[in-house]
Amino acid sequence: MSAEDTIEVRAIVTMTTDALQTIVANAKALVGPDARGHYRVDTADLVSHMVSRFLLERDFEAYVKDLSNYPKVTSETMQ
Repeated sequence: MSAEDTIEVRAIVTMTTDALQTIVANAKALVGPDARGHYRVDTADLVSHMVSRFLLERDFEAYVKDLSNYPKVTSETMQ
């Protein structure tokens, strides 16, 4: 899939606190502290990257094509 085949969608994602804590811990381990002991990593961008990569690699397209994966949708729930 090429970059022109994708778009960026801003969304609220629900995940466990354990998943978020793992991402933060792994980010800190990967970048390490600077000279003052601070970690310079944007964990929000990293979460976005991880979720996007997961969706692309785990065939989200097939998931969304299956109507049984959708919650009950009405005009009231979509407002």
